[in-house]
Amino acid sequence: MAQEARLLSVVLADVRARFRAAGLDTPDLDARLLVAEAAGLDPDRIVLGGDRPLDADECARAEALAARRLAGEPVGRILGRREFWGLTFRLSADTLEPRPDTETLVEAALALVRDRQALLRFADVGTGTGAIAVALLTELPNAAALAIDLAPGALATARENAVAAGVGSRFFPAVADFATTLAVGLDFVISNPPYIRTAEIGRLAEEVRRFDPLRALDGGADGLEPYRLIANEAFRALRHDGHLLVEIGWDQEGDVRSILGAAGFVEIGTRFDLGGRARVVSGRRPGSAER
Repeated sequence: MAQEARLLSVVLADVRARFRAAGLDTPDLDARLLVAEAAGLDPDRIVLGGDRPLDADECARAEALAARRLAGEPVGRILGRREFWGLTFRLSADTLEPRPDTETLVEAALALVRDRQALLRFADVGTGTGAIAVALLTELPNAAALAIDLAPGALATARENAVAAGVGSRFFPAVADFATTLAVGLDFVISNPPYIRTAEIGRLAEEVRRFDPLRALDGGADGLEPYRLIANEAFRALRHDGHLLVEIGWDQEGDVRSILGAAGFVEIGTRFDLGGRARVVSGRRPGSAER
C-alpha cells in the first residue's frame, strides 16, 4: 500500500503506540530513533519538528524500519551503528553491539593509568567493533592499541571505526585467536570475551540469538575457557606491574578471580557497573622482586 504524507508527530505517535503494544523494552526511544532516521533528523530534536510533514517516501521508510523492529531486529542493527563512550560505532555481521555496561571496562582501565599523556601500549582481545580500544585511544593521546579478533570482517569494521574517531594511526588490527600473538611488554591487556555457556545460548533473548555473531557469545561448556586462555597469555605478554582487565558475566566473579590468581596475577579486584553488578575483574602482574 502506498504511503501518504503525514505529520511527523502523527507518525511518531503511531510507531510508539505499536511498539508499546508489542511489549518492547524501550518503545519510546526505539520509535524516536527510527522515525528520526527515516526523516533524516537528529533524534534529540525530533519532538521540536513534530509539525513537519513527512513525504510519502519518508513515511514508507518509517514503516519499513518499524516493521523490522517489530520483527525482532535490534535498533542498532537496523541503523547499522551504535553509540558508545560518546562515539558512534558502525556495526557489521561479525561484531557485537557495544553495550553501555561495557563502558565500565573502559573506566576501569583509565582508573589504572597514572598519566594519560604517557606512552602506553595495550591490547584489546576480541575487539569486535573496536569500541573499547577506540574509546581508550581517544582518552590516551600517546597510546597505541593492538586490536585482536578472529574475524577479519570484525577487524575491517573496527579499523573503519578507529579512522572515523581520529585514532586510526594508533590502532593496529591483527587476526588471531584470543591472546596467542601478543608481544611482550604491554602496559595492559583488556578484553570483553565470549562468556555465555554453550548450553545457555538457546535461552538468550531472541534479539541476541538471531542477530549477534555466535562466535562472540559462546564461552564454552562453563563459559570460562576464554578467561583461562587470556589470563595465561596476558601474563606472559604484560610487563611487570602491567594489568589484565576483563568483562564478566553476572555470576562469574568468583570463578574469574580464581582464574587470574591461578595464572599468577595479584591485587585482583572487581569493578561494579551502574546497576551494582560485578562487571570487571582485574589483576596485576607482579614485579620481579615480588616473585
